[in-house]
Amino acid sequence: MKGMHGGDIYRNQVQLDFSVNVNPLGMPEGMEEALHRAVEHCGQYPDISARRLREAVSGMLEVPPEYLVFGSGASELFMAAVHALSPRRTVIPVPSFYGYEYAARAAGGEILYYPLKEEKDFLPREDLQDLLNGETDLLFLANPNNPTGKRIPRTQLRELLRICRDRGIIVVLDECFIEFCGQEHSLLPELEDYDNLLLVRAFTKICSIPGVRLGYLVCSNPVLSERIRRQLPEWNLSVFAQAAGLVCAEQTAFIRRTAAYVKAERELLTRQLEELGLRVFPGEANFILIHSEKDLYGELLKRGILIRDCGNFRGLAGGYYRVAVKNRQDNERLRKAIGELF
Repeated sequence: MKGMHGGDIYRNQVQLDFSVNVNPLGMPEGMEEALHRAVEHCGQYPDISARRLREAVSGMLEVPPEYLVFGSGASELFMAAVHALSPRRTVIPVPSFYGYEYAARAAGGEILYYPLKEEKDFLPREDLQDLLNGETDLLFLANPNNPTGKRIPRTQLRELLRICRDRGIIVVLDECFIEFCGQEHSLLPELEDYDNLLLVRAFTKICSIPGVRLGYLVCSNPVLSERIRRQLPEWNLSVFAQAAGLVCAEQTAFIRRTAAYVKAERELLTRQLEELGLRVFPGEANFILIHSEKDLYGELLKRGILIRDCGNFRGLAGGYYRVAVKNRQDNERLRKAIGELF
């Protein structure tokens, strides 16, 4: 697991962490107060059914409460899904989030990696369908993808879901960064068209609470949802996670404001990095994938700035780095530090 994720501030001297992709606006108003209040309930077991949270998120998403399965972050839900399905073969496009592979390996089945090629804009091509045959049980997709930030066009995504539905393949669609693109790009409104779809999100990124751990899965197939739910431990949501979730479910305006802010800062930072001579891969999330012949990770770390070295992403080689889109002041410090290197 060493080095497989960003955020390693515990073993590095870090002043600015660009290796994790959370909301540059920070936590929404009321979050800190809610977490402080939750301390009063630490002497009690949390609600095992998370009733209030379920009702709040159901209202936010406009889906029936029974469609929801909550987890201690999206990672717990990925693991629960593969244990529930026990897939003989799992297909994972790469490069992508390591958590899919980590979960799939725990199930013990075969894993096929589908290469997302740089010359094809890191997007799936028609030949992905060749792997979606009778021997495949599970397909992981991320929209937008991490670390490329690329969003799969809706028509292509629908076609993949239709093919998988017709061939009995379950699709885990990771939408953990979709709010940064705009909610209109989510496949949530079409959930009931695909009973093979497991749509996974988390409040981690959009509400900047990675330390709280709170994710949710949405599925219109009650049999499938129950199978996954049974793979989760009892009381898997702490009193802190449930209190935080109630605040998150009220943040529709905050999410819209975040998407607009991130878009503007991402476009500015992209132009600035290109002007410095870096190869930049435009995306739609709250992070940017770049390439440089210089050792950006090591040189920036000397200056107290931590970025994500993508050399250990399956499908990427050395020289690729991912930087978060932060606030204007922090982005300017990153730009200045990289400018000094060039």
